[in-house]
Amino acid sequence: MTTPAIDAHVRLDSHPAHSRAVTAALTGTQAHIAHVALEADGWTPVAENILVLARIDSEEPYWAQQAARALNSVGITTEIAHGLRQAIDEEWAWANYPMPWCTRSEIREVSAEAQKIHDDIRHGHLLIHAHAHAHAEDGHTTVAVGTYLSGGKSVYLHGENHLRQIADTFDSPAQALLAFEKVHGAEMRPGPAPLTDTERSAAEARTPLALTTAEPELAPPKPETVPVYLADAGDHDALLDTFLDAHGEFEKWTTWSDETTHAIHESQTLRIERVHEAHPRDTAWTVAAYETPVSDRMWHLTATGTTPAPVLQTLLNHLADGDGWDTAIGSPVTGKTVTAATKPLTDADWKHTVDGRWIRWTNLAEDAGVQFDAFAAQNPNSPLATWTIWAGPSINQPSWALHASPYAPASMIADLASELAHGTGTRAQPCFGAPQLTATLPAAPPTVPRRQAGRRH
Repeated sequence: MTTPAIDAHVRLDSHPAHSRAVTAALTGTQAHIAHVALEADGWTPVAENILVLARIDSEEPYWAQQAARALNSVGITTEIAHGLRQAIDEEWAWANYPMPWCTRSEIREVSAEAQKIHDDIRHGHLLIHAHAHAHAEDGHTTVAVGTYLSGGKSVYLHGENHLRQIADTFDSPAQALLAFEKVHGAEMRPGPAPLTDTERSAAEARTPLALTTAEPELAPPKPETVPVYLADAGDHDALLDTFLDAHGEFEKWTTWSDETTHAIHESQTLRIERVHEAHPRDTAWTVAAYETPVSDRMWHLTATGTTPAPVLQTLLNHLADGDGWDTAIGSPVTGKTVTAATKPLTDADWKHTVDGRWIRWTNLAEDAGVQFDAFAAQNPNSPLATWTIWAGPSINQPSWALHASPYAPASMIADLASELAHGTGTRAQPCFGAPQLTATLPAAPPTVPRRQAGRRH
């Protein structure tokens, strides 16, 4: 039986800026049929009738060919550009692949499973509780523990990128965390690990694809007022310098390499650490309070380098008030504490949900929120965060985040929650009259260097 033709044409080509990523340009009155099929198969829309396939196993050419065959089978015409055709026909092998006995198809099966784990994390289906850097036979690698939100299965993950795999499963998050902490307690860190270079490159390839018009350059950006959680990070170093100039009770210390600045209160029971060259998504600020100058810390809070300046200003203003951080050591977190800390969110009618051990408050758009972890609150020695204040696509992949330990003062969390719910900040935007961006692909993308991997011909 002949498959009826569909008025849709798909042109597959190499991405103009990322070596292995593939673009699909759709035309025809029924292009939407091809669009739905590709998106269901893991392709990401980046412009009108343009999608991108960007993976963490560098197998995009192979899966682009499979997509072309699938589209052809239902009557959609496909065209593969010459450069992409060469990439499809190229025979290559991962350099120093740890499982050399695997065939090419078996390697693809392993990497396809790793891709699925990556996508589950990226789309918020798999919540990562903690990660650690562990020593493996082939060097250092990353391990993590998380829970699938649908079905509740908890998993222990081993490896990075195309080698990540599920090494063990657990019946509950608590069971998984206890087992993970037993093995990796010293190196254990809350939340997912920072993106690898490969993951970051794939994420960049999925950003909107556009070319500027013929105008020589964009006009300088001008600021727009936005909710505080969408605001620019601003100049963190200048923010700290201004704070220290206004508060002489803090003494400034800088490491010999100028990589880190410490601000220590005259009582020596409150300390602020600012890491100047931290990756934007890594910890750039750490605040710690102590009962005495020589005791263990009572509580601590961390903030990423992308945290909006107004949020950090609220934190510093709170710290300037000595009563705001003078919390008795060992104060347990109670329902009253949680209610007081989140009252600004309740007053602002933020969505309140309870999911097992997690209590969450999110705004209407669900791109900003506060999370309370009841499990971490009852385990003060655990490295897991009791409080997470975040904004971005999801709590698992935030644009910025603050994490606080069990005994962090409720008044401090309340101040930050109030700023999150009601504060505003500025974000740069193009001036009116600046040339607009167009969402069209170049006719002939420039040649991009291939991935540096071992090849065989």
